[in-house]
Amino acid sequence: MTRFLLLIVFFISVILTAQDIQSPSEFHGYELGTQFTRHYEVVDYYEYLAETDKARVKLIEYGQTNERRPLLLAFISSAENMRNLDAIREEHLKATKGEGNPDKAIVWLSYNVHGNESVSTEASMQTIYELLTIKSDYLENTIIIIDPCINPDGRDRYSNWYNQYKNTPNQVDPNSKEHNEGWWSGRSNHYMFDLNRDWAWLTQVESQHRLKVYNKWLPHIHVDFHEQGMNDPYYFAPAAQPYHEVITDFQVDFQKTIGKNHAKYFDANGWFYFTKERFDLFYPSYGDTYPTYNGAIGMTYEQGGSGRAGLGVITRNGDTLTLKDRIDHHHTTGLSTIEVATNNIEKLNSEFKKFYQNKRFKYKSYVLNGNADNLMALGKLLKKHEIHFGMAAKGTVKGFNYQTGKPGVLKVDENSIVVSTNQTKGTMVKVLFEPNAKLSDSLTYDITAWSLPYAYGLNALASENEVSIAAKVNENNSFFEGDTSGPFSNNDYAYVTDWNSMKDARFLTDLLQNNVTVKTTYSPFTLEGKKFKRGSLIITRADNKKIKAFTDTLKKIAQEHGKSLNTVSTGFVDSGKDFGSSYIQKIKQPKVAILSGGPTSTLRFGEVWHYFEQQLKYPISILDVAYIDNVDLVNYDIFILPDGRYSSYFTKEKLKNLKSWVRGGGKLIAIGGSIKGIDGDNGFGIKTKDLEKGAKDGVPMPYENTQRERMKNAITGAIFKAKVDITNPLAYGYNSEYFSLKLGNDAFQYLNSGNAVYLEDNTKPVSGFAGSEAQKKIKQTLVFGIEEHGRGQVIYLVDNPLFRGFWENGKLFFANALFMVN
Repeated sequence: MTRFLLLIVFFISVILTAQDIQSPSEFHGYELGTQFTRHYEVVDYYEYLAETDKARVKLIEYGQTNERRPLLLAFISSAENMRNLDAIREEHLKATKGEGNPDKAIVWLSYNVHGNESVSTEASMQTIYELLTIKSDYLENTIIIIDPCINPDGRDRYSNWYNQYKNTPNQVDPNSKEHNEGWWSGRSNHYMFDLNRDWAWLTQVESQHRLKVYNKWLPHIHVDFHEQGMNDPYYFAPAAQPYHEVITDFQVDFQKTIGKNHAKYFDANGWFYFTKERFDLFYPSYGDTYPTYNGAIGMTYEQGGSGRAGLGVITRNGDTLTLKDRIDHHHTTGLSTIEVATNNIEKLNSEFKKFYQNKRFKYKSYVLNGNADNLMALGKLLKKHEIHFGMAAKGTVKGFNYQTGKPGVLKVDENSIVVSTNQTKGTMVKVLFEPNAKLSDSLTYDITAWSLPYAYGLNALASENEVSIAAKVNENNSFFEGDTSGPFSNNDYAYVTDWNSMKDARFLTDLLQNNVTVKTTYSPFTLEGKKFKRGSLIITRADNKKIKAFTDTLKKIAQEHGKSLNTVSTGFVDSGKDFGSSYIQKIKQPKVAILSGGPTSTLRFGEVWHYFEQQLKYPISILDVAYIDNVDLVNYDIFILPDGRYSSYFTKEKLKNLKSWVRGGGKLIAIGGSIKGIDGDNGFGIKTKDLEKGAKDGVPMPYENTQRERMKNAITGAIFKAKVDITNPLAYGYNSEYFSLKLGNDAFQYLNSGNAVYLEDNTKPVSGFAGSEAQKKIKQTLVFGIEEHGRGQVIYLVDNPLFRGFWENGKLFFANALFMVN
């Protein structure tokens, strides 16, 4: 009897608490949708809910952004479920091993991954409020996880900008300032990365922190809330083609189930929407595809508006789209998603368990060997995804050879790694490692190739058999640490080490910033029985006499980077060039600047910025177009032009001044689209290659086929096999072949000399889509090269080696451009 009375009291207190909860409008003191809520105010509301309704809300901070804003997750369910939250999670994860009997649905709602798609965070507050009040019945058998703002830095950049520039009252004229953000919009995070393209690559702190928690839950449903152009209606599932082949029939069908439920509410309100268009399920690093490849029903919801809509704007059809409208739409689909989940708990659990059963993938194992540093870098990425791998036993393996694109044999040993699809994350392994993802439709929303063996520059083989593992790799293995230097002696003449990875580049920049003199060799040599390639680093004791405790300093830096140094007792080589030769050159500590604003792409600028500060750990000055004309470039050794649109930026006078700086000894690094701004009659020596257009024969093309016809000239992020001149300083540390990720059909003729990486006649992509006409256009064209200009150089990077920060094998080219090209 006493227990019964206690339960009655408990349920009464829950009801009273629900009645006492303030709505977002009541809490903030303004009607939701009449202002943009700053991130700290959003945090305040979620903290208020967690404190007010402790029985049904749990709030955690799972990390911080680069600008120190908190990243939050709110867990919402019935009081009973919340008391057993860990047990529910553990029972759910048993399903990934074909075990357990879970009886709850887990729904994860992610908001505001793009900072200026700001309505979703506003909608999240209304959604959680109604879940705790009028929709509390949804909580009985469902665990709801809400991330109110994936990108707080971008959101505050947008909301602060809007609050600064908006009219009072707000102006609905789309031409007004409040509807037109500047160069650095709120879309991206601090380093201008698109967090919705980073789920698989994990280059950004927000993604890294989030995935640690996501892997602990692996929800049944994950929704990524977005905004699109202000003239578009609402988009929701089902997604467009192409679908990746690993996506199950149930995942496809359940998207339709959810979409039909949304349509019911939208139809009742007379709201417009579309489905099955534009947003496909292929590229693996989205907030819909990555969860899908981990067993969820992953979906993108897109509300019309984005950064242009503000508090209200007149659309193309003459209607006024308000922030309140946008909140209503996202709030409706959020609750509709949870409603469908609560009505399909048994089906969601049974199908989730089926997803993780043994897959009949063609390739059972992926075997990789090659550069030890790149293998280690790949291993660290796999560890973050909780993908297991091990070291191979010595022998040979048959299968598809990535280097040749044909069946072949790969010799492996204890330094080779094996990644099997026979594991919990087996589907993710297949998606990330497959040589060439099956593409059902060439019209895609993003790149069509990403295979990790190519991205990390490794020799790889895909085997149709499960390859045995001699030893498992875990975080306690030395595999993740790298080699460290042995004992040093004050009598050593010099120290020599290899140059073939980003680890080596970080080691070099650390030395330079500690004022250690480092040299490199422009000729291979043999010394004391060891062979050293071009680009090898040489640190002599004689060059560093002025450094106190030089030996201790060098040893400390080498250990921090896991670098093994070869001690040598003489500079008299067995073969090649002695250490006093002009072929042995001091590496300068360059002052580097980069152009920002105006013609540059924010995303591409951000990739370079992030590369310097977070990957290379080397200082860079940012020079904006607003005042660049008043800056004397003589103060800098290197000037970088990020990818972008420069067609109208470089006037004749600007080009003249830039050429004068290069002629005087400056080094210009031009990436992607920036090359088009410095070529031509008044520019440098590089020349664009255009495909001759012949007459069209036959019947005129139907209008509806126009887009597909254009695809003949398109390259949608495909991988090509290129030739490398290993004697070129821009290519030090590489082998004679390089797999390049090409993002478009821009093509430039070979340089008169200095072609470091180039395409020959065979331009069929090894992975991804490239149209037939585009393949013709890029034959015999430059990928990376150096043009001498007076006492300086122009370095052309036609393909972007820093794209989204994940193409690991391209990053050393950039380091070579900085330090090896003199």
